[in-house]
Amino acid sequence: MTRSGPTSNRPRPVPDAAQDPKAETSQQPTTDAPKDIAETPAEAQGADTPAAPLSMAERKAIKIREREEAIARVEAARAAKMAAMVENVEKLDEDDPVPAAETATTPVAPPAEPERVRGRHVMVITSFLIFVVGITALAAWYLWERAADRYVSTAGFSVRTEEVGSAIELLGGVAELSGSSSSDTDILYKFIQSQELVRTIDNALDLRTLWSKGDPDRDPIFSYHPPGSIEELTDYWAGMVKVYNDSGTGLIDLEVQAFTAQDAQDIAQMIYDESSLMINRLSAIAREDATRYAREELEGAVERLTEARQALTRFRNENQIVSPDSTLQIQTGLLSSLEQQLAQALIDADILRQTSSANDPRLQQAERRRDVIEDRIQEERNKLGLGADGQTDGNTAFVDLVGEFERLSVDREFAEQSYTAALAAFDAAVAESRRQSRYIAAHVQPTLAETAVRPDRPATLGLVALFSFLVWSVVVLIGYSLRDRR
Repeated sequence: MTRSGPTSNRPRPVPDAAQDPKAETSQQPTTDAPKDIAETPAEAQGADTPAAPLSMAERKAIKIREREEAIARVEAARAAKMAAMVENVEKLDEDDPVPAAETATTPVAPPAEPERVRGRHVMVITSFLIFVVGITALAAWYLWERAADRYVSTAGFSVRTEEVGSAIELLGGVAELSGSSSSDTDILYKFIQSQELVRTIDNALDLRTLWSKGDPDRDPIFSYHPPGSIEELTDYWAGMVKVYNDSGTGLIDLEVQAFTAQDAQDIAQMIYDESSLMINRLSAIAREDATRYAREELEGAVERLTEARQALTRFRNENQIVSPDSTLQIQTGLLSSLEQQLAQALIDADILRQTSSANDPRLQQAERRRDVIEDRIQEERNKLGLGADGQTDGNTAFVDLVGEFERLSVDREFAEQSYTAALAAFDAAVAESRRQSRYIAAHVQPTLAETAVRPDRPATLGLVALFSFLVWSVVVLIGYSLRDRR
């Protein structure tokens, strides 16, 4: 039996994956280390050991043991390689974190540590306590300890007007009365807020003294600081006197504040009286305008009627005619009678011409009668303006006289009607000037308060707290936005 070499029948050593990083998991130990089925244990231990045949079971046991050893070495190599990869990934995460989507082997980061109280948190809480809680507490202390009580007197009124129509409306039989006037209401609304009214009431009631009863040294915010200028007093008036105007209904509501109930009522009553006087002045101006307009219309109507009557009188004197209607009737009757006589004369002449000769004196007399009647008819027709050529020998045609008379009569009648309407308008304006056409109607007289309702401490405190919180929130948000930009 030929003896193999010392290393020819020994199994090839499997490279250790831990020592050789190039070892791959695809190595198959059974194929990389082939065994001679005739190899004996003695030959595996040494070349001088005599070979002994192995049984089938021994050979299978050897192959199984070798396969298990190869698998163990491969698993160890895989574990070493995985540990190296995890170590490299952890180093990369520390230098440049990689999203979890790019590597599935990145371990989950531990939870963040609880936020610690920082300096900015202390500043926010401190500013809240100072600017919100502190200001609200200061306002509450001032409202309940220093602010003086104020009483409120209310009044309500509206402006009523009555308007009379003009002469043209009276001529047509139309006269209107109106209810309230929104323009007068707007004027009164502005008048109550004017410096003129403030000065008038200050001269009468001494507003500076009344509104300084709240003790400006104790309550410097809501009390008036005398003496002050009229502009300062007017500004303080705007806060103490509230006027509400409802343009839809024409109603005015007045709310006056003072440090005593009687002072508030006196100021409200004074405002009502001065407003009534102002409306009366407007009424007087309106009445004077209406009376002057009616007087001018009446004077014009009188002058027009006088001229119309004088023109008609001159016409009658020049033509010696009182009424052309009667004269026309006489002239028309005369012309009709002459035409009848002319017709009879023509008939008589025709009869004589048939029964007598041409030299018969009766025929000549009949013809002369006919000629005379025709001449008279022509003259009468010329007087009436009915001539063939329209010539009247220098005399005015009677038809023209009738036309001129009718024109003058129409002018006189229109002047008389205008005079009647103007006289009625003037009488109505005079009657209107004797009564009050524009006045103030009070639906709520100035009241006398029993309890001080100003200042409204809970509502005022709520507004102070709300606006303080809003301002603080805006400032904090601006601070955080500037910090984030850095």
